[in-house]
Amino acid sequence: MNTPPASESSRPPAQRWVVVALLLTAATASGFLLERYVSLTSQAMIYVLAVVIASYKLDWIASAVCAVAAVTALNFFFVPPRWTFAVENPEHFIALGAMLVVALVISHLAKGVRRETELARLNERRARQLQVLATNLSNVSSPAEIVALGQKALNVAFAGPCCVALTHDGHELDLAGDLDPAVRDGMRCCMTEAAVLGPGTGRWPGLLAWYLPLGERGHVTGAACVRPALAGDDAGREHAQALCALLAQALWRLRLTSAMLAAQSEAQRQQLQSTFLAAISHDLRTPLAAIVGAASSLQTQHDKLSAPEQDRLLGSIVSEASYLSTVTENTLQLVQLTAPAQALKRDWESMEEIVGAVLARVRQRDPERRIKSKVPEHLPLVKADPVMLAQLISNLLDNALQYSDGAIDLTVSVEAQELLVSVKDRGPGIPEADQKIIFEAYTRGDQSGQRGAGLGLALCRAIALAHGGRLTLRARAGGGSNFVFALPLDAQPPGQELSQELP
Repeated sequence: MNTPPASESSRPPAQRWVVVALLLTAATASGFLLERYVSLTSQAMIYVLAVVIASYKLDWIASAVCAVAAVTALNFFFVPPRWTFAVENPEHFIALGAMLVVALVISHLAKGVRRETELARLNERRARQLQVLATNLSNVSSPAEIVALGQKALNVAFAGPCCVALTHDGHELDLAGDLDPAVRDGMRCCMTEAAVLGPGTGRWPGLLAWYLPLGERGHVTGAACVRPALAGDDAGREHAQALCALLAQALWRLRLTSAMLAAQSEAQRQQLQSTFLAAISHDLRTPLAAIVGAASSLQTQHDKLSAPEQDRLLGSIVSEASYLSTVTENTLQLVQLTAPAQALKRDWESMEEIVGAVLARVRQRDPERRIKSKVPEHLPLVKADPVMLAQLISNLLDNALQYSDGAIDLTVSVEAQELLVSVKDRGPGIPEADQKIIFEAYTRGDQSGQRGAGLGLALCRAIALAHGGRLTLRARAGGGSNFVFALPLDAQPPGQELSQELP
C-alpha cells in the first residue's frame, strides 16, 4: 500500500513497446479504411486518439515515443508525397509539427492525471485502512491483540518486513531477544527520544528503516520498525505515524481501563472492609455486651440468683454466643468467597446427604417440625463444596424459620440439566422495592422487626455464583416467598449412570 498500485506504466519494457506498436498499427489501419470518407485532418485525429490512449496507459517515455511515431506514421502513409518522409506542402509541415507538440503535451498531462489518480487511490486505501484498524482496536482486550493487529496493518501498508514490540517496564522491549540487534537499538533510541528516526526525519538519516515510538514522551509503550523507508516518501512516513498513533491510543486505553478496574476493585475492597467493621461494631458489640453482662451476673451474684434466673442467664449466653457464631461464620465465608484468588474445593457429592445433614441440625431449632422436606431418591451427583452448599441451605431455612410462622417446604428436583433446591414459606413476603437489594451484603428487610446482620442471603448468592449457579426470589401465590437455588449438572462421573439404574 506504500507504493502506487501496479498499472500499465509498470509493464515490462517489451510489453510496453508491443502496446505502442499495436496502437500505431490500429490507427494506421483505421486511416486506410476511412481515407475515402474523411480528410487528412480526421486521419490525424485517429493518431491523436492513439497517443491519448498510450499516454493514459503507458509511462512518459513510451507515450512520448508513441507521439513521435504517430506523427512519423501519418507523414509516411498519408501526407503527400505518400510513402516517403518528405513534406512538400508547408501547411502539412506545420500541421505535423503542431500535432507533435499536441501529442507531447497530451502525454505529459495524462502522466500528471495518472499520477494524481494513483495518489488519490492510495490515500483512499490508507484512510480505509486507518478506519478498519481503529474499529478493530476498539474491540481488543489485551496488548497481544494490539501487537498482532499492528503487525498485520504495517505489513499490508509497507513491503516490510515490519515489526512491533512493547515494553513491560517502560524501558525494556518484550521481544528484545527475538529482534535483530540493529532493529532493537533503533527501537530503544526512538523510545528514548520519543521521536521518529530514519530517512527524511533529520534523525539518523543513514538508517534503512523508520523507527516510530508508540506514544508521546512520558507515555511511550513500545516501538515499531517500518521498511522500506524512503527519504522522499513523506506521505508513507505520515501514514506509518498514523498507524502507530492508533496502536498507542489503544494501548493507553487498555492501561487506563486496567487502572480503573483496579481502582474500582480497591474501592470495593475498602467498602467491604468498612462494612465489615461496621457490622462488627453494631451486630457483634450488642450480643457481646449481653454475654458479658450475663456472665458477670452469674459470677458476682451466683448465690443470690434463683435457679430459674441462672438458667435464664445461661440461656441468654448460649443464644447470644450462637448468634455471634453465625454472624462471624457468614462474614468470614462471604469475605473468603469475594476474594478473587479463592478457589472452591469441589468434589462429587450427594444432594440427598447434604440436605439430610442440614435438616438434622436445623430441626434442633425447629421443635414444632414446621419444615417439610421432599427429596427424591437417586438424584444426580453434583460437583460442589458440601460445606458451602450446606451453609446455603441452612441460611435459607433459618431465614424462613425466623421470618415466617407457617409451614416451610424444602423441595429438591431436576429440571433442564439443573438441580433445583426450593425453600418456600408463608411469611409476609418481601416488598418489591426490596427484592432488588435483598441479596446485597448487610441489607435487611425491616418488615419483621427481627434482628440480623443482613449477611445470610448475600452469602447464599455468593455461594451460588461460586458454583456457577444462581439464587432467585419468587413470590408465592397466596403470600410468602420462594427462594430457588439452581445448580448446573455436570457430566456424571464414570459408573454413576449405571449405579442409578441398579435396584
